[in-house]
Amino acid sequence: MSAGAAGADGPGGPAVATAPPVRGPAPAQTFPAGARVHRFGGSERAVHWIHAAAFFVLTGSGLVMYLPALSERVGDRPTLKAIHLTAAVLWVTALAVVAILGDRPALREAVRELERFDDDDRNWLLRRGRPRGWRRLIPQGRFNAAEKAHAVVQAALAVLFVLSGVLLWLGERDTTFRLPGTVALHDASMYVAVVLVLGHLYLALLHPPTRPALRGILRGDVDAAWAREHHRKWDAAVVGDVAPDRVRRPGAASVLAAVVAVAAGLAVVVLVVL
Repeated sequence: MSAGAAGADGPGGPAVATAPPVRGPAPAQTFPAGARVHRFGGSERAVHWIHAAAFFVLTGSGLVMYLPALSERVGDRPTLKAIHLTAAVLWVTALAVVAILGDRPALREAVRELERFDDDDRNWLLRRGRPRGWRRLIPQGRFNAAEKAHAVVQAALAVLFVLSGVLLWLGERDTTFRLPGTVALHDASMYVAVVLVLGHLYLALLHPPTRPALRGILRGDVDAAWAREHHRKWDAAVVGDVAPDRVRRPGAASVLAAVVAVAAGLAVVVLVVL
């Protein structure tokens, strides 16, 4: 959304640039009671829950192995390690299957939206001593600036987890791969991820202004009036449109690729666990 507009040259000479519009609350708009707008499709929700499930299994098993008190109480470190490695491989495999068989256009659009930070997003992130509630005056799209930043950092952490985890696994078999700082990188990434997820859970489950967003990742739609207030640059919310999930019928090539991905994942599980 542009901050201002300049008129085109006319017969009487150059037009004078118009003043930037004054931002304020969203214009009043009435929705039918219980009206909802579609926010996330099945593929987007699947990616979220695969990532969430893997995070809790990996963090739980990793903490038990990492903390001596928990490790001694559980005792069976080889089994915990097998669970940790299996969860990591299945996490990557499941994401690959969703990317192959799921709604790829919707996933690509979500990635584009999450990577795109505009002036409104930058203003939203910079508090600069502004009064309580000022963020509602800055229009946001389907994802607000904090959601975009969270997703970008989580994606970066996922890459760091995979790289450092692979190096740790290889280092147990070949000292060539025992690079200094690998353990510290894996641990530091875990601490950052835990802090982010705790904040994410607070906003999704406890914080009243953001709690309505939880329905979107559970069922796909959110309250239309809430969307209009918090995400008013999002076209679907502006017009109150409700779009059903797109059902994509994968072709034979996609099904074959998914089967290959699953087989490869299972093979890697056998390789890393044995």
